[in-house]
Amino acid sequence: MAIALDLKRPKPISQANAATEDEADISALIARLTAEVNTIACEKTKSIQQITNQMKMLALNALIESSRAGSQGAGFAVVAQEVRSVGQQVETIARELEGQLTKRTGSLMDSIARMSDRSRGERMVDLSLNAIELIDRNLYERTCDVRWWATDSAVVSCAAAPDPTSVAHVSERLAVILSAYTVYIDLWLCDLDGKVLANGRASRFKVTGQSVAHTKWFQEARELRSGDDYVAGDVECQPLLGNAQVATYCAGVRDGGKAHGKPIGVLAIHFDWQPQARAIVQGVRVGAADKARVLLVDSNFRVIAASDGQGLLNECLSLKVDGRRSGFYQGARGELIAFHATPGYETYRGLGWLGVIVSAA
Repeated sequence: MAIALDLKRPKPISQANAATEDEADISALIARLTAEVNTIACEKTKSIQQITNQMKMLALNALIESSRAGSQGAGFAVVAQEVRSVGQQVETIARELEGQLTKRTGSLMDSIARMSDRSRGERMVDLSLNAIELIDRNLYERTCDVRWWATDSAVVSCAAAPDPTSVAHVSERLAVILSAYTVYIDLWLCDLDGKVLANGRASRFKVTGQSVAHTKWFQEARELRSGDDYVAGDVECQPLLGNAQVATYCAGVRDGGKAHGKPIGVLAIHFDWQPQARAIVQGVRVGAADKARVLLVDSNFRVIAASDGQGLLNECLSLKVDGRRSGFYQGARGELIAFHATPGYETYRGLGWLGVIVSAA
């Protein structure tokens, strides 16, 4: 079975999010300028009020002096009263101006804050999607690998007749594959009863003769209908591989290597999960100011990868997805939580995983 691998890589995060980062910078600039305008307006209106207070005091003194001058100061008293009245009007206008400016700039700053929060949330959602897309494309290639190698002549021959010669030959063949594909911990060829016939790192992992019949991935692989089908297992610690975190992918080995041949065995490939997933989540450029934790979680919201390396396979998040495939919201402690469900890639449908980013308030 010939399988063409699509090795295209997703758009770099730095390019994909350049626009949103520019928008965030512009929002921050507008917010700063608005705050400066508000400060200047308040300072100037206070200066006007101080001047009008001085005018009122001068007018009051003029009225006092005009009363002492008697009838000769009557005309001056009228002028002083008008000056006092003008001062009161200016003071009223200054107060109204300060109130209106403060209200308008306050509303503008609130709108900018909401816009900035929305822009930041959308950027985090995009980054969450980028992380889960990267792992999807990576795991799609794993499904191609297992279906391809299940048709290898050495694998088919050993599954059909597992004698010492064929076992030694297939072990050598699996070892050659492992030397070229460093993302795998080990490759196992199993018979239909779940017994491991051979593996690629026989000197490191003594798994030959062990039974994996109880595992979910083997039971599902044994029921596959054709060589075009595969099983993608959940991330787990594999005791036979030193409790390494692996994502196991399986395909049926069939008589003659034909897609619809009779099942004669199962090929299981163990993807070295932890370092590969860690490289992806730690490569997401969220920015130091965001103080964000980048995660991959499975369909039960169990943490299967974390940029801080904490909670792997034992922490479960309380995500509020509300039936959405993507979105963001504010957590109980003010943190921003963004998520995006796996979109799948080509024939890899995904397992209901999500990319998640939890950013400090």
